[in-house]
Amino acid sequence: MIFMIDPHGALGVSPEEVELMTWNDTRNGIWTAFHYESEYHDGVANGNEANDSYSIDQQDLDTTLAKNGAISVVAKTSIRSRSKGLAVVPLRLYPSLRVSAVQNGDGLQLDFIQENKDYDPDFAVILPGPIANDQPYVLKITYAGKDAVHDEGNGNYYLESGARERWFPSAREGGLGSYATYHMIFRVPKGLDLIATGKQVRQAEEGGQNVTEWVTDVPIPVAGFNMGRFKKQETKLNGGFTLDAYANTEIPDSVTHLVGGTMGNMNTTAMLTSAMAQGEAALDIYSQYFGKLQFQSLALTQQTACNYGQSWPMLVYLPICAFWDTTIRHQLGIDSDRMYWKVVTPHEVAHQWWGQTVSFRSYRDQWMSEGFADFSASIFLQSVNKNNNEFRDFWKQQRQQITEKNAQGFRPIDVGPVTMGYRLANSRSGDYAYRDLVYPKGAYILHMIRMMNWNGREGDQWLQATLHDFVETYRARPATTEDFKAILEKHMTRTMDLDGNQRMDWFFNEFVYGTALPHYSFATEINQNSDGASVHIKLTQGNVTDSFKMPVAIYAELADGRVIKIASAPMAGNATIDRTVKLPPSPSPIKRLMINYYNDVLCTQD
Repeated sequence: MIFMIDPHGALGVSPEEVELMTWNDTRNGIWTAFHYESEYHDGVANGNEANDSYSIDQQDLDTTLAKNGAISVVAKTSIRSRSKGLAVVPLRLYPSLRVSAVQNGDGLQLDFIQENKDYDPDFAVILPGPIANDQPYVLKITYAGKDAVHDEGNGNYYLESGARERWFPSAREGGLGSYATYHMIFRVPKGLDLIATGKQVRQAEEGGQNVTEWVTDVPIPVAGFNMGRFKKQETKLNGGFTLDAYANTEIPDSVTHLVGGTMGNMNTTAMLTSAMAQGEAALDIYSQYFGKLQFQSLALTQQTACNYGQSWPMLVYLPICAFWDTTIRHQLGIDSDRMYWKVVTPHEVAHQWWGQTVSFRSYRDQWMSEGFADFSASIFLQSVNKNNNEFRDFWKQQRQQITEKNAQGFRPIDVGPVTMGYRLANSRSGDYAYRDLVYPKGAYILHMIRMMNWNGREGDQWLQATLHDFVETYRARPATTEDFKAILEKHMTRTMDLDGNQRMDWFFNEFVYGTALPHYSFATEINQNSDGASVHIKLTQGNVTDSFKMPVAIYAELADGRVIKIASAPMAGNATIDRTVKLPPSPSPIKRLMINYYNDVLCTQD
């Protein structure tokens, strides 16, 4: 067990300074983390605390990639001191990348620390003397290695997931909450393509290499690349936005033995048109809901990993299996969760807003990035389909993922609140507790807020105005959970104000900082007549504390098949509403009344 106190943020929980964790070769766990007691006493303990020892303002990366995947880089990393007397600069660098030299901006050779990659590979630069607060300093770092990029065969290359934030020297503190500008030059073997974050400003063949140069017009939280032999599709969208899609021209060695018979040639380029169509639709829908991106291009690229996608600014890594049709995925035994393949592309595109345009301050706020991207995928499903069946199936699946027990016997919702982030995953709760809670419940939080304010007349006008404001307010900077709460309170409607104080404490305490899971029972009797309908409603809310509150939407299914929202019943504590109400004439007779039709509330229900 390790007890750690670091004034610049303890390992993995910055800006919190105090941490208790377990560490071994196979499984780690963060058991508690918090700020200094004095900060709670003084009321200044919060996620926006700026206690980093330094920040990175600019990265100049001259990178050469060999045909076997070996990488060598000369990085000029411009830092700015954020503390008094900064003397040692700890940097994140992938363990297999070994440093050969470090100089300052004047060419002075600097000492550095980097032990054996199998023991303690942490990298740090020792400055010749302490530098003052807010003083800029340039580090020229030369390094190389073989294991960050793998040659997967036939022009397929895979940038290790653990290397994607650490293939270049990055800040130990801050994570995706830190923004910098990038200037990158890549030299790759002739015949291979290189796609990177940023705008490509040059491409040439020099000395048997394909050389490309990339710059960022705005600061971004992370930079990445994808190398391979690709087929490309390109389209121009409104406002001069460029969308590209890339698939490898041949399959990697790992699947060549499957080729033939009913599997066909397993070529992935045939699905380029589908990837492009999904990306284009997602960009259009999300621009309406969330506002304009700060980027003018996006590349959707194939990676050889099958089980996950990832999104960097202007660059998306899509799993190779997303480029195969349902027949191949079924024969591979990976098509049981068909919803995943329907939303993986729109989920990753959504990260261009949630994670790249607006980033999260710390691990306690990461639920907004992943949860908002999952929520965005639901908006995509609802927008591109003629009916709401897939939309409702999506939310049913999210609820099941949150409330069904895992192999350790825990329901993810009971393990802890979303603000615990990856601390939820440990040897007791299960390695997937984070994935099974933060993604779906983070999405559900925004979905519940949406459904409180959705109605048939105005649709999502309120939601769009609120999220546009959130994106504009926190464009190119990180946001905390409390920042999002403040935006909601700024746009609060009467339906949301259950405490009558223009605050969302009641909701955040229940679903964001808490683990509430209410249970509902609903029974009705309907008497139709020429003047409308007389409806007897009995709605019970249970399994909650006395302070729990929630507006519960009531829907009517009409005889012509339409479903309309007719009321919102504010519920408090363990209580029952038992009353008869008169409804005006409807366009079609009422067939039945329902609650939670769109899975409006994260709950269990009779």
